[in-house]
Amino acid sequence: MSTDPRGKGVEVSSEIRAPRRGDAVWRCFGDIRSTLMAPQLLLLQVSHPVVGAGVADHSNFRAEPWPRLMRTLLSLTTVVYGGQEAATAEARRLLQVHAPMKGTDSAGRRYHALNPEAYHWVHATLVKGPVDAQRLFGKGMTDGELEAYYRGMRDVGRVWGLTDHHLPPDWPSFVEYYDDMVAERLEYNRSVQDVLDELSRPAKPFAWIPGPLWRPFARVAAHFALLVTVGTLPPDLRERLHLRWSARQERALRRFARLVRMLTAPVPPPLRITVSLAIAYWATHRPGTEAAARRRPLGAW
Repeated sequence: MSTDPRGKGVEVSSEIRAPRRGDAVWRCFGDIRSTLMAPQLLLLQVSHPVVGAGVADHSNFRAEPWPRLMRTLLSLTTVVYGGQEAATAEARRLLQVHAPMKGTDSAGRRYHALNPEAYHWVHATLVKGPVDAQRLFGKGMTDGELEAYYRGMRDVGRVWGLTDHHLPPDWPSFVEYYDDMVAERLEYNRSVQDVLDELSRPAKPFAWIPGPLWRPFARVAAHFALLVTVGTLPPDLRERLHLRWSARQERALRRFARLVRMLTAPVPPPLRITVSLAIAYWATHRPGTEAAARRRPLGAW
């Protein structure tokens, strides 16, 4: 596959349906267990040469990781939980933001942030993350649930501007595409190292937090974030990214997964997406938000 710098094939359409209350995507995407996979998704995304080059050249992630992550979270929850108008408006905003991002990477390859392959890869990581989270931290999805979820996430991809040509038609085809991308396209780069450095030594999200209070919390957060991130990567990719993984770490990951399952099992499913719903509501009601894009997304089922 080439690193074509052109952005052909990425165009937002307001005719594609965004997720609706009660849909499989609505129920699963913003589950609190899915948030534990967020660092792994970021690492997978920047492992793509186009995404990694774009982040390295046009993002302030190294200097301000928390604001960057918060903007990403606001964008995702808006598309999934903000309603049709808000989702379409956010998709158009993303295209405008990414349109001027282009250049030449460290290997001399030209890139463009709207390269359909790279745009689809970012979407693909968002498709796969909640599925892996359900499998690791919950009971997993049935075949029927997987198909319903994937159909909904295909629509999310189309809202973002991807065409049917770029989106595998069903879940088995998606898994084949995903595995091929991991095997053939992902690589170690500067952005990968930046993400790993931030996970190892997370910066304070707010300057007013006292250092003595943040440091012990950061050590614990870094331990479990790296445990989940590295442990859930495909083994071949771990080696390509120069990451070590031992049997002891594998046992630690399984213990942590059991703890998460035990803590979240009693939580009613609607409450598991409450934080995502609240974030989407705030994102679509900030000052300057168009009235047409405002929709109260609260109420899970």
